[in-house]
Amino acid sequence: MTTGTDAAETDAARRARLAGLACLGITAIGWGLNWPLMKILLRDWPPLFARGVAGVAAAGILAAIAISRRQSLAIPRAAIPQLLFASFTNVFAWMGMTTVAMKFISVGEGALIVYTMPIWTLLLAWPLRGARPTLRDIAAVLLGLAGVSLLLGGGGFSFSGERMLGVALSLAAAVLFALGNILNRTPLPLPPFSAVAWQVGIGCFAMLVLGVAFETPSYQALSLTGFACLVYMTLIPMAVCYLTWFATLRRLPPAGAAAGMLLVPAIATVAAAGVLGEPLGLREVIAIALTLGGVGLALGRA
Repeated sequence: MTTGTDAAETDAARRARLAGLACLGITAIGWGLNWPLMKILLRDWPPLFARGVAGVAAAGILAAIAISRRQSLAIPRAAIPQLLFASFTNVFAWMGMTTVAMKFISVGEGALIVYTMPIWTLLLAWPLRGARPTLRDIAAVLLGLAGVSLLLGGGGFSFSGERMLGVALSLAAAVLFALGNILNRTPLPLPPFSAVAWQVGIGCFAMLVLGVAFETPSYQALSLTGFACLVYMTLIPMAVCYLTWFATLRRLPPAGAAAGMLLVPAIATVAAAGVLGEPLGLREVIAIALTLGGVGLALGRA
């Protein structure tokens, strides 16, 4: 027999789950749409400079949110090496390398390669943590590689030097992020928003410095459309979506939240087809299904 208290708890759990799913949807859409908009911004500004400007501004917003929530921004001295390593793998590699890659490959190719990260986590966990792969792991790797190979093989694997560079940068971003997930097993001793603000700030400031030093950006080249994309990148993926992502993690199991992120490369590919006119046919759909099927198996194992 269900009591009034049990019914109230069940109703509260249902509302929390629906709120979590809504936050997950906002996060996936916000991050997915960022890919084609980033490609548009790169028509005006070079990649490291563009991502650096957006990231440094977003870090300021995240720091302000942390302060408003009374989260300390102080960094324990012992945590500085871990923070720098996390900033490199989670931000500089993940955001910087993928942004540079967008100069040379399509959004669909870049997003799908980058989101194979859970597969590389499985493979790296064997030599680094002694986690031997299971049949499920092998199936995940094979599915993921089959999907990426199908997508990249649309042109008969005739890679130009620039396209090969784009693929290599995307793959490096996925592998380095996976490496960071394995080696950064101990959470940073910082509150959530403070930790993200510092990582985004450090990683993107490095991009900004490199962009100013080597990319020689033209500040006047930013069009009204590019400016709108820059504002979106700053406010939505790096600020609002982090808020909704943390809200998702408070309301949904981690495995379910991570699996929901498989929507991001699919949304990015579909959005790029509509906004940029990138191809989206049966081959691309099958490639997405194969790759995300493998990633889903890898997430289930993780």
